[in-house]
Amino acid sequence: MPPPLALRLALAACLPLAAPLVHAQAIQKACVYDMVGTAGIFYNIAKDYALQMQRYGGNILLRAYTDERAATEEFRAGRCDVLMATAFRTRQFVPVPGAIDALGATTILRDGRIDMPASYEVVNRASQAFASPAAAKLVNNGDYEFGGMLVAGAAYPMVNDRRLDTIEALAGKRIAAFDYDPAQAEMIRRIGARPVPAAIENFASKFIGGAVDMVGAPAVAWGPMDLQKGVGRNGGVTRFPLLTLTYQVVLRRDRFPAGYGQKSREYWLPHFEGTQTLIYNAERSIPAATWMELTPENSVRYSLMLREARIEMAAQGLYNKRGLRILKKIRCSINPRDAECATEDEL
Repeated sequence: MPPPLALRLALAACLPLAAPLVHAQAIQKACVYDMVGTAGIFYNIAKDYALQMQRYGGNILLRAYTDERAATEEFRAGRCDVLMATAFRTRQFVPVPGAIDALGATTILRDGRIDMPASYEVVNRASQAFASPAAAKLVNNGDYEFGGMLVAGAAYPMVNDRRLDTIEALAGKRIAAFDYDPAQAEMIRRIGARPVPAAIENFASKFIGGAVDMVGAPAVAWGPMDLQKGVGRNGGVTRFPLLTLTYQVVLRRDRFPAGYGQKSREYWLPHFEGTQTLIYNAERSIPAATWMELTPENSVRYSLMLREARIEMAAQGLYNKRGLRILKKIRCSINPRDAECATEDEL
Protein backbone atom coordinates (compact mmCIF):
# COMPACT_ATOMS: atom_id res chain seq x y z
CA MET A 1 0.00 0.00 0.00
CA PRO A 2 1.49 3.39 -0.93
CA PRO A 3 2.58 5.66 1.94
CA PRO A 4 0.39 8.63 2.87
CA LEU A 5 2.40 11.06 0.77
CA ALA A 6 1.97 8.92 -2.34
CA LEU A 7 -1.76 8.81 -1.83
CA ARG A 8 -1.95 12.55 -1.35
CA LEU A 9 0.03 13.14 -4.52
CA ALA A 10 -2.14 10.68 -6.44
CA LEU A 11 -5.26 12.54 -5.42
CA ALA A 12 -3.88 16.06 -5.67
CA ALA A 13 -4.59 16.26 -9.39
CA CYS A 14 -8.25 15.62 -8.65
CA LEU A 15 -8.77 18.53 -6.25
CA PRO A 16 -11.68 20.84 -7.11
CA LEU A 17 -10.96 24.17 -8.70
CA ALA A 18 -10.45 27.01 -6.28
CA ALA A 19 -13.38 29.22 -5.34
CA PRO A 20 -13.51 32.58 -3.61
CA LEU A 21 -12.58 32.34 0.04
CA VAL A 22 -15.37 32.62 2.56
CA HIS A 23 -14.67 33.86 6.07
CA ALA A 24 -15.05 31.04 8.60
CA GLN A 25 -17.28 32.09 11.48
CA ALA A 26 -16.16 29.44 13.97
CA ILE A 27 -13.82 26.53 14.48
CA GLN A 28 -15.31 23.12 13.74
CA LYS A 29 -13.78 20.07 15.38
CA ALA A 30 -13.38 16.86 13.39
CA CYS A 31 -13.07 13.37 14.85
CA VAL A 32 -11.00 11.45 12.28
CA TYR A 33 -10.66 7.70 12.58
CA ASP A 34 -7.35 6.35 11.35
CA MET A 35 -5.94 3.17 12.83
CA VAL A 36 -2.41 4.57 12.40
CA GLY A 37 -3.25 7.96 13.90
CA THR A 38 -1.74 11.17 12.56
CA ALA A 39 0.70 9.21 10.36
CA GLY A 40 -2.09 7.36 8.60
CA ILE A 41 -3.52 7.74 5.11
CA PHE A 42 -7.03 8.79 6.11
CA TYR A 43 -5.78 11.42 8.54
CA ASN A 44 -3.56 12.90 5.84
CA ILE A 45 -6.47 12.92 3.40
CA ALA A 46 -8.48 14.72 6.08
CA LYS A 47 -5.73 17.36 6.33
CA ASP A 48 -6.08 18.10 2.62
CA TYR A 49 -9.86 18.23 2.96
CA ALA A 50 -9.70 20.70 5.86
CA LEU A 51 -7.29 22.91 3.94
CA GLN A 52 -9.31 22.96 0.73
CA MET A 53 -12.66 23.49 2.47
CA GLN A 54 -11.54 26.74 4.10
CA ARG A 55 -12.68 28.49 0.96
CA TYR A 56 -16.25 27.36 1.68
CA GLY A 57 -16.44 28.42 5.30
CA GLY A 58 -14.78 25.45 6.95
CA ASN A 59 -12.32 26.14 9.74
CA ILE A 60 -11.73 22.56 10.76
CA LEU A 61 -9.49 21.44 13.60
CA LEU A 62 -8.59 17.77 13.20
CA ARG A 63 -8.21 15.23 15.96
CA ALA A 64 -7.06 11.71 15.14
CA TYR A 65 -8.53 8.63 16.80
CA THR A 66 -7.10 5.12 16.55
CA ASP A 67 -10.32 3.80 18.15
CA GLU A 68 -13.27 4.20 15.78
CA ARG A 69 -15.80 3.66 18.55
CA ALA A 70 -14.31 6.51 20.59
CA ALA A 71 -14.39 8.86 17.58
CA THR A 72 -18.04 7.99 16.94
CA GLU A 73 -19.06 8.51 20.57
CA GLU A 74 -17.31 11.89 20.71
CA PHE A 75 -19.28 12.94 17.64
CA ARG A 76 -22.54 11.61 19.07
CA ALA A 77 -21.93 13.53 22.29
CA GLY A 78 -21.50 16.77 20.35
CA ARG A 79 -17.82 17.19 21.12
CA CYS A 80 -17.04 16.95 17.39
CA ASP A 81 -18.77 18.64 14.47
CA VAL A 82 -17.40 16.25 11.82
CA LEU A 83 -16.98 12.49 11.87
CA MET A 84 -14.78 10.71 9.37
CA ALA A 85 -15.08 6.93 9.74
CA THR A 86 -16.25 3.80 7.97
CA ALA A 87 -19.87 3.51 6.87
CA PHE A 88 -20.35 0.81 9.50
CA ARG A 89 -20.25 3.63 12.04
CA THR A 90 -21.58 6.59 10.05
CA ARG A 91 -24.77 5.01 8.70
CA GLN A 92 -26.52 5.47 12.05
CA PHE A 93 -26.36 9.22 11.40
CA VAL A 94 -27.01 9.25 7.63
CA PRO A 95 -28.74 5.93 6.77
CA VAL A 96 -29.35 6.40 3.03
CA PRO A 97 -25.72 6.75 1.82
CA GLY A 98 -24.72 4.36 4.60
CA ALA A 99 -26.58 1.57 2.81
CA ILE A 100 -23.75 1.33 0.30
CA ASP A 101 -21.87 -1.08 2.58
CA ALA A 102 -24.81 -3.54 2.68
CA LEU A 103 -23.97 -7.15 1.83
CA GLY A 104 -23.63 -7.55 -1.94
CA ALA A 105 -25.26 -4.17 -2.62
CA THR A 106 -22.60 -3.06 -5.11
CA THR A 107 -21.71 -6.39 -6.72
CA ILE A 108 -22.12 -6.86 -10.48
CA LEU A 109 -22.15 -10.43 -11.78
CA ARG A 110 -21.91 -11.25 -15.50
CA ASP A 111 -22.25 -14.85 -16.67
CA GLY A 112 -21.33 -16.10 -13.21
CA ARG A 113 -18.18 -13.96 -12.96
CA ILE A 114 -17.58 -10.96 -10.74
CA ASP A 115 -17.09 -7.77 -12.76
CA MET A 116 -15.05 -5.66 -10.34
CA PRO A 117 -14.70 -2.53 -12.56
CA ALA A 118 -18.49 -2.49 -12.94
CA SER A 119 -18.95 -3.16 -9.21
CA TYR A 120 -16.79 -0.16 -8.33
CA GLU A 121 -18.71 1.87 -10.89
CA VAL A 122 -21.82 1.27 -8.75
CA VAL A 123 -20.03 3.08 -5.91
CA ASN A 124 -18.93 5.86 -8.25
CA ARG A 125 -22.45 6.47 -9.54
CA ALA A 126 -23.88 6.32 -6.03
CA SER A 127 -21.41 9.00 -4.94
CA GLN A 128 -22.48 11.14 -7.89
CA ALA A 129 -26.16 10.59 -7.08
CA PHE A 130 -25.71 11.59 -3.45
CA ALA A 131 -23.68 14.64 -4.47
CA SER A 132 -26.45 15.95 -6.72
CA PRO A 133 -28.22 19.03 -5.31
CA ALA A 134 -31.49 17.20 -6.02
CA ALA A 135 -30.52 14.56 -3.44
CA ALA A 136 -30.41 16.99 -0.51
CA LYS A 137 -33.31 15.29 1.29
CA LEU A 138 -31.61 11.91 1.01
CA VAL A 139 -28.34 13.00 2.58
CA ASN A 140 -29.80 15.05 5.44
CA ASN A 141 -31.08 13.33 8.55
CA GLY A 142 -32.16 15.64 11.35
CA ASP A 143 -29.08 17.39 12.69
CA TYR A 144 -26.75 15.38 10.48
CA GLU A 145 -25.64 15.68 6.88
CA PHE A 146 -23.64 13.37 4.64
CA GLY A 147 -20.46 15.13 3.53
CA GLY A 148 -18.99 12.70 0.99
CA MET A 149 -17.19 9.37 0.75
CA LEU A 150 -14.07 7.53 -0.32
CA VAL A 151 -14.16 3.93 -1.52
CA ALA A 152 -11.79 1.68 0.45
CA GLY A 153 -12.34 -1.42 -1.64
CA ALA A 154 -14.26 -4.67 -1.81
CA ALA A 155 -14.13 -6.87 1.30
CA TYR A 156 -13.03 -10.37 0.32
CA PRO A 157 -13.29 -13.55 2.41
CA MET A 158 -9.83 -14.41 3.78
CA VAL A 159 -9.46 -17.87 5.30
CA ASN A 160 -6.73 -19.83 7.10
CA ASP A 161 -7.59 -23.05 5.24
CA ARG A 162 -8.17 -23.31 1.49
CA ARG A 163 -10.64 -26.10 2.11
CA LEU A 164 -13.05 -23.43 3.39
CA ASP A 165 -14.02 -22.64 -0.18
CA THR A 166 -17.78 -23.10 0.03
CA ILE A 167 -20.58 -21.96 2.31
CA GLU A 168 -21.09 -25.54 3.41
CA ALA A 169 -17.44 -25.85 4.45
CA LEU A 170 -17.78 -22.78 6.71
CA ALA A 171 -20.48 -24.41 8.85
CA GLY A 172 -19.36 -24.31 12.48
CA LYS A 173 -16.29 -22.19 11.71
CA ARG A 174 -15.45 -18.95 13.53
CA ILE A 175 -15.85 -15.77 11.51
CA ALA A 176 -15.05 -12.25 12.70
CA ALA A 177 -18.11 -9.97 12.88
CA PHE A 178 -17.96 -6.31 13.82
CA ASP A 179 -19.92 -6.17 17.06
CA TYR A 180 -21.51 -2.84 16.10
CA ASP A 181 -22.87 -4.17 12.79
CA PRO A 182 -25.66 -6.69 13.59
CA ALA A 183 -26.04 -7.53 9.88
CA GLN A 184 -22.67 -9.26 9.82
CA ALA A 185 -23.43 -11.53 12.76
CA GLU A 186 -26.86 -12.31 11.30
CA MET A 187 -25.35 -13.30 7.96
CA ILE A 188 -22.77 -15.53 9.63
CA ARG A 189 -25.46 -17.33 11.60
CA ARG A 190 -27.49 -17.84 8.43
CA ILE A 191 -24.70 -19.95 6.91
CA GLY A 192 -24.29 -21.99 10.08
CA ALA A 193 -20.99 -20.43 11.17
CA ARG A 194 -20.11 -18.82 14.50
CA PRO A 195 -19.77 -15.00 14.68
CA VAL A 196 -16.90 -13.82 16.87
CA PRO A 197 -17.22 -10.20 18.05
CA ALA A 198 -14.48 -7.97 16.66
CA ALA A 199 -13.73 -4.38 15.64
CA ILE A 200 -11.61 -2.77 12.95
CA GLU A 201 -8.90 -2.29 15.54
CA ASN A 202 -8.59 -5.98 16.48
CA PHE A 203 -10.06 -8.24 13.77
CA ALA A 204 -6.65 -8.74 12.16
CA SER A 205 -5.00 -9.78 15.42
CA LYS A 206 -7.83 -12.26 16.04
CA PHE A 207 -7.22 -13.74 12.58
CA ILE A 208 -3.46 -13.86 12.95
CA GLY A 209 -3.75 -15.34 16.42
CA GLY A 210 -6.11 -18.10 15.29
CA ALA A 211 -9.16 -16.88 17.21
CA VAL A 212 -11.15 -16.84 13.95
CA ASP A 213 -10.96 -18.90 10.77
CA MET A 214 -12.15 -16.19 8.41
CA VAL A 215 -12.32 -12.42 8.09
CA GLY A 216 -13.74 -10.17 5.40
CA ALA A 217 -11.34 -7.38 4.48
CA PRO A 218 -10.32 -5.16 1.55
CA ALA A 219 -7.01 -5.67 -0.20
CA VAL A 220 -5.74 -2.33 1.10
CA ALA A 221 -5.56 -3.95 4.55
CA TRP A 222 -3.50 -6.93 3.34
CA GLY A 223 -0.05 -5.46 3.92
CA PRO A 224 -0.62 -2.81 6.61
CA MET A 225 -2.52 -5.25 8.87
CA ASP A 226 -0.32 -8.28 8.12
CA LEU A 227 -3.29 -10.35 7.03
CA GLN A 228 -0.96 -12.64 5.10
CA LYS A 229 0.11 -13.97 8.52
CA GLY A 230 -3.46 -15.05 9.21
CA VAL A 231 -3.83 -16.65 5.78
CA GLY A 232 -0.50 -18.45 6.20
CA ARG A 233 0.64 -21.24 3.94
CA ASN A 234 -2.66 -23.10 3.91
CA GLY A 235 -5.17 -20.29 3.48
CA GLY A 236 -6.36 -18.04 0.69
CA VAL A 237 -8.45 -15.08 -0.42
CA THR A 238 -11.68 -15.79 -2.29
CA ARG A 239 -12.32 -13.50 -5.24
CA PHE A 240 -15.89 -12.77 -4.25
CA PRO A 241 -16.74 -9.37 -2.69
CA LEU A 242 -18.97 -9.62 0.37
CA LEU A 243 -19.49 -5.86 0.36
CA THR A 244 -17.72 -2.63 -0.54
CA LEU A 245 -16.15 -0.71 2.32
CA THR A 246 -16.43 3.08 2.22
CA TYR A 247 -15.03 5.84 4.38
CA GLN A 248 -17.68 8.51 4.92
CA VAL A 249 -17.94 12.06 6.22
CA VAL A 250 -20.80 13.20 8.46
CA LEU A 251 -21.39 16.83 9.43
CA ARG A 252 -23.40 18.59 12.10
CA ARG A 253 -25.34 20.92 9.83
CA ASP A 254 -25.76 23.80 12.28
CA ARG A 255 -22.00 24.14 12.68
CA PHE A 256 -21.35 25.04 9.04
CA PRO A 257 -22.41 27.81 6.64
CA ALA A 258 -25.39 27.15 4.38
CA GLY A 259 -24.34 25.15 1.33
CA TYR A 260 -21.19 23.75 2.93
CA GLY A 261 -22.45 20.16 2.85
CA GLN A 262 -23.04 20.33 -0.90
CA LYS A 263 -19.52 21.66 -1.50
CA SER A 264 -18.15 18.93 0.75
CA ARG A 265 -19.86 16.17 -1.24
CA GLU A 266 -18.62 17.68 -4.49
CA TYR A 267 -15.09 17.84 -3.08
CA TRP A 268 -14.87 14.08 -2.72
CA LEU A 269 -16.22 13.16 -6.16
CA PRO A 270 -12.97 13.58 -8.17
CA HIS A 271 -11.09 11.36 -5.72
CA PHE A 272 -12.76 8.18 -6.95
CA GLU A 273 -10.37 7.52 -9.83
CA GLY A 274 -7.27 7.98 -7.67
CA THR A 275 -8.49 5.70 -4.90
CA GLN A 276 -9.67 3.07 -7.40
CA THR A 277 -6.15 2.89 -8.83
CA LEU A 278 -4.72 2.40 -5.36
CA ILE A 279 -7.27 -0.33 -4.65
CA TYR A 280 -6.36 -2.21 -7.83
CA ASN A 281 -2.68 -1.95 -6.96
CA ALA A 282 -3.42 -3.35 -3.50
CA GLU A 283 -5.37 -6.24 -5.00
CA ARG A 284 -2.46 -7.00 -7.32
CA SER A 285 -0.12 -7.03 -4.31
CA ILE A 286 -1.81 -10.20 -3.04
CA PRO A 287 0.12 -13.12 -4.60
CA ALA A 288 -1.71 -14.73 -7.51
CA ALA A 289 -1.41 -18.16 -5.88
CA THR A 290 -3.23 -16.86 -2.79
CA TRP A 291 -6.44 -16.02 -4.67
CA MET A 292 -9.19 -18.65 -4.74
CA GLU A 293 -11.71 -18.62 -7.59
CA LEU A 294 -15.35 -19.63 -7.24
CA THR A 295 -17.18 -21.60 -9.90
CA PRO A 296 -19.77 -19.55 -11.83
CA GLU A 297 -22.49 -21.67 -10.22
CA ASN A 298 -21.32 -20.82 -6.70
CA SER A 299 -20.85 -17.15 -7.57
CA VAL A 300 -24.47 -16.95 -8.68
CA ARG A 301 -25.65 -18.94 -5.66
CA TYR A 302 -23.78 -16.76 -3.17
CA SER A 303 -24.89 -13.56 -4.87
CA LEU A 304 -28.52 -14.66 -4.56
CA MET A 305 -27.94 -15.61 -0.93
CA LEU A 306 -26.54 -12.16 -0.14
CA ARG A 307 -29.47 -10.50 -1.89
CA GLU A 308 -32.01 -12.53 0.06
CA ALA A 309 -30.22 -11.76 3.31
CA ARG A 310 -30.01 -8.06 2.41
CA ILE A 311 -33.74 -7.86 1.73
CA GLU A 312 -34.58 -9.63 4.98
CA MET A 313 -32.20 -7.42 6.98
CA ALA A 314 -33.72 -4.31 5.43
CA ALA A 315 -37.12 -5.53 6.62
CA GLN A 316 -35.60 -5.82 10.10
CA GLY A 317 -34.35 -2.24 9.92
CA LEU A 318 -30.66 -3.14 9.69
CA TYR A 319 -30.32 -1.52 6.23
CA ASN A 320 -32.00 1.58 4.84
CA LYS A 321 -34.58 0.57 2.23
CA ARG A 322 -34.39 3.82 0.30
CA GLY A 323 -30.63 3.53 0.02
CA LEU A 324 -30.93 -0.06 -1.23
CA ARG A 325 -33.52 1.04 -3.80
CA ILE A 326 -31.10 3.60 -5.21
CA LEU A 327 -28.29 1.05 -5.37
CA LYS A 328 -30.47 -1.48 -7.18
CA LYS A 329 -31.42 1.12 -9.80
CA ILE A 330 -27.74 1.87 -10.31
CA ARG A 331 -26.84 -1.84 -10.60
CA CYS A 332 -29.59 -2.36 -13.17
CA SER A 333 -28.52 0.71 -15.16
CA ILE A 334 -25.07 -0.90 -15.45
CA ASN A 335 -26.21 -4.49 -15.94
CA PRO A 336 -29.87 -4.48 -17.06
CA ARG A 337 -29.76 -8.15 -18.07
CA ASP A 338 -29.39 -9.30 -14.47
CA ALA A 339 -32.39 -11.35 -13.36
CA GLU A 340 -32.94 -9.11 -10.32
CA CYS A 341 -33.87 -6.23 -12.64
CA ALA A 342 -37.08 -8.02 -13.60
CA THR A 343 -38.18 -8.32 -9.97
CA GLU A 344 -39.79 -5.88 -7.56
CA ASP A 345 -37.32 -6.75 -4.81
CA GLU A 346 -35.71 -3.74 -3.09
CA LEU A 347 -37.97 -1.35 -5.00
